[in-house]
Amino acid sequence: MTDLTLYHNLRCSKSRGALELLEARGLQPRVVHYLETPPSAAELRELLGKLGYSARQLLRSGEEVYQTLNLADPTLDDETLIAAMLEHPRLIERPILVVGDKAIIGRPSERILELLP
Repeated sequence: MTDLTLYHNLRCSKSRGALELLEARGLQPRVVHYLETPPSAAELRELLGKLGYSARQLLRSGEEVYQTLNLADPTLDDETLIAAMLEHPRLIERPILVVGDKAIIGRPSERILELLP
């Protein structure tokens, strides 16, 4: 099977659930603790491409920093939103499973199964 990468937040129940689902199937993804080791701008753009998302679609709008930075402003472009996610990785939706050239957000956790054979 293609390498698996899980962008993971240990404090998130959906993220923990996604990891448990993978491990229950005998799969050991490369786990990226993205709050401690945030992706670079290039990696974030690559993730967006694999997800088929705009930067706005990857934002966690319920985070306090989202309101503080006025990220709901529809005039903000992707580069501005990517910069905000790099500065505040908590804004990045989670968990994200990457399998080859595709990625999916595991909300609910079971969605990750859509990328598994």
